Amino acid sequence: MTTPALTDRLALADDLVLTRMGYGTMQLAGPHVMGPPRDRDEAIAVLREAVDRGVTHIDTSDYYGPFIVNEILREALHPYPDDLRIVTKVGCRRGDDGSWNLDTSPDELVREVHENLGRLGLETLDVVNLRVSDDHDESLAEAFATLAKLREQGLIRHLGVSNVSLAQLAEAREVAPVVCVQNHYNLVHRTDDDLVDHCAAEGIAYTSFFPLGGFSPLQSDTLARVAQDVGATPQQTALAWLLQRSPTMLLIPGTSSREHLRENLAAADLVLPPEAVAELDAISQG
Repeated sequence: MTTPALTDRLALADDLVLTRMGYGTMQLAGPHVMGPPRDRDEAIAVLREAVDRGVTHIDTSDYYGPFIVNEILREALHPYPDDLRIVTKVGCRRGDDGSWNLDTSPDELVREVHENLGRLGLETLDVVNLRVSDDHDESLAEAFATLAKLREQGLIRHLGVSNVSLAQLAEAREVAPVVCVQNHYNLVHRTDDDLVDHCAAEGIAYTSFFPLGGFSPLQSDTLARVAQDVGATPQQTALAWLLQRSPTMLLIPGTSSREHLRENLAAADLVLPPEAVAELDAISQG
């Protein structure tokens, strides 16, 4: 286990140094990640405060909204601070009914990269994650090769993969370098334990999405008890556990309020004692 802090950064390349505690923009959209936020001014304020408090890692996607979140991100922060790195995802397009329609065809990926560039007001995207389906037997080589070509053209600096297995990560690395994996992982959902350890050994960032449970918030009597013992909220305790889980773990908790943002960021300074970690580790074994 490592001892994190908000000032902790993970250097994945000379031009890619990320605060381990980042910020995810998904909750800046309306209900079901569709439409505008209830309070656009607050959404802008949240983004600006995250950066003001030292966050250099913002995760987003053009399919949040769709498009609306990236437009808000640009309005709030462009021209971007020199040390800010924006990570986006491609491989999905939203339906009018709110559906999430995966599409990793070459034409679609090229279109999405250019759309992200335009809406974010960038000439080059810092990191692009390829989002793939839940079928882990599916090859991602062709889709990742499309992004690798865009990287060679200077439209993308670094590549990552999302929702992948260990085998798919290996397949992607045969095509081009991978700086990060973004998968579903948290205190309770730990099927990726081996992949988390593999990424740490290989110097690859592992970014947990739904670190607090996502659409179904984490519920655990053990978590609540440990949180009380360490003088923190259950959410802060769950985030602190993740940061201590692996030296290459990155977090992107999302919120649409500045109050919750401050609570999330404070988790980076929470150090869990070994006995608390042991109790929390046991949750997934129950």
